[in-house]
Amino acid sequence: MAVDYSVIVLYLAGMLAMGWWGMRRARSKSEFLVAGRRLGPWMYSGTMAAIVLGGASTIGGVGLGYKYGLSGAWMVFAIGLGLLALSVLFSARIARLKVYTVSEMLDLRYGGRAGVISGVVMWAYTLMLAVTSTIAYATIFDVLFDLPRTVAIVLGGAIVVAYSTLGGMWSITLTDMVQFVVKTIGVLILLLPIAVVKAGGFAEMKAQLPTEYFAPLGIGGETIFTYVLIYTFGMLIGQDIWQRVFTARTDKVARWGGTVAGTYCLLYALAGAVIGTAAKVLYPNLPSADDAFATIVKDELPMGVRGLVLAAALAAVMSTSSGALIACATVANNDIWSRLRGVGPAQGEDHDEVKGNRLFILVMGVAVIAIAIALNDVVQALTVAYNLLVGGLLVPILGGLLWRRGTVQGALAAVAVGGLSVIGLMWSYGILANEPVYYGLLASLAAYVIVSLATRPTDAAVLAHWRARLAGQEPDAAEHTEPEPVPAPVTG
Repeated sequence: MAVDYSVIVLYLAGMLAMGWWGMRRARSKSEFLVAGRRLGPWMYSGTMAAIVLGGASTIGGVGLGYKYGLSGAWMVFAIGLGLLALSVLFSARIARLKVYTVSEMLDLRYGGRAGVISGVVMWAYTLMLAVTSTIAYATIFDVLFDLPRTVAIVLGGAIVVAYSTLGGMWSITLTDMVQFVVKTIGVLILLLPIAVVKAGGFAEMKAQLPTEYFAPLGIGGETIFTYVLIYTFGMLIGQDIWQRVFTARTDKVARWGGTVAGTYCLLYALAGAVIGTAAKVLYPNLPSADDAFATIVKDELPMGVRGLVLAAALAAVMSTSSGALIACATVANNDIWSRLRGVGPAQGEDHDEVKGNRLFILVMGVAVIAIAIALNDVVQALTVAYNLLVGGLLVPILGGLLWRRGTVQGALAAVAVGGLSVIGLMWSYGILANEPVYYGLLASLAAYVIVSLATRPTDAAVLAHWRARLAGQEPDAAEHTEPEPVPAPVTG
């Protein structure tokens, strides 16, 4: 394992080095939080694919393939569909708004007063997303170094917190590009063909496994519908995803770069399911489906290649963890703490705000590591996070983008009714039940439409300002206050 260890150690050292480099570049709020809004198509596509394809997509995707066959691709496939929908339908308008958070968008659209409550919901979602990603380090470092769970979480989490705190979005962008390349080589180019060959090829796999393993809908129609509802729609509104859209140099980069990333996700989904199916042939009696990835890597790959593929799994976890962490810290600082202090999101000097945002990443990072150590049930935590996100925020966000008659009162009612309905229904039906997000979403939609129609329309001046921002005609004032000259675009 010496060669494999060397590959992993070099990879981790490289992540820290890029954090140090990013610290020298991130000198303003815009640079620190959204990479100066200067990413070209290549870097934008790579980093967007990296943030959405995390440990659940890699380790969990292979596990679903082990359990259900090719239809196990549907979870990651739903993520890819969501990214495609976001990129084609909404990303250009989102990028032109020149904001930093989803809550700022809601304030622009509805004329204020929607930011704090939506910020709290978004903060809870991004916090749990960061926690569940951090817990995944325990699995990977256990395979690599046979470390205790707590030590593994602290080690992996500390590296992510370090490079994220140092350079913000620039460090995360650079590390995500490396992680994207490592995942592509490790999973798609190396592990996928090796797993199929070791299993005897597709003909042997079909001979060894039941027919339903190769049925496109074998996982079940209700499960597929739930994946689409939670993950596809979750991609449309998550702060961690929107914050990457804000990094695009132009609205065209956001649209086409995101489309490329979404297509890549569809290929990654199929690859994970095929690898899991091959693992079922090789190891039919594993105690847990989630052990399929680690088992096939440990037993079937040659040294060096094994280290690279494990680095790919580590890359998948780190990209999601770092993206969720900076999103969590951005929401906590800009949407909650600043508003509670009575400071608007665009006020203050950018140079001073870098220190504040860096401190929030550090504090949130320590909190994420502590919660990850204490938490046992990852699936329940992630389910609660996604149910609150979709049930509470989907309707007011999409309603604001698509329906002119929506009002701030309707938005607040949708967040409150949807969020409380989801919580109450999870208490009644169980956290892992499908009904809470179904009925919570319907309750949120009803509250939004009824209250919006029952209250005065949004002020014409607010809507005019909103339309101007959507058209890119009125950039955020803070974007003009940065004292340093704008460097050449990063084209990737």
